[in-house]
Amino acid sequence: MEALSLSAERRGSATVISIRGDLDIVTSPGLDECMAEVSHQSKQLVLDLAEVEFMDTSALAVIVGHWKKLEAGGGTLSLAGARYRYTKTLWITGLADRLPMYDTVEQALGALASHSGAEG
Repeated sequence: MEALSLSAERRGSATVISIRGDLDIVTSPGLDECMAEVSHQSKQLVLDLAEVEFMDTSALAVIVGHWKKLEAGGGTLSLAGARYRYTKTLWITGLADRLPMYDTVEQALGALASHSGAEG
């Protein structure tokens, strides 16, 4: 079992949280803590899931909770690089159809930039 690695990097107006390893009942509290910390500094978050090897419903609960808080505060949460094989729960629960999802972090950042440019 791979240990969870989380890193956050500011990219323009957004913050990218890169996740590597398994997101499960044991590691989800770490993701929750990281997202809470980052969302105080940035209202636009991108979760880079390209290196996630497993995701369960406890991780989804964390993601949904932060997504709702961000949306309520006028922010956005986007997912990038989610691979169906490892993050099936996103599709099974229908979350893949509700959250903005992109193939790459760059695509997610581009969409955020064009969206915020259209508003301002």
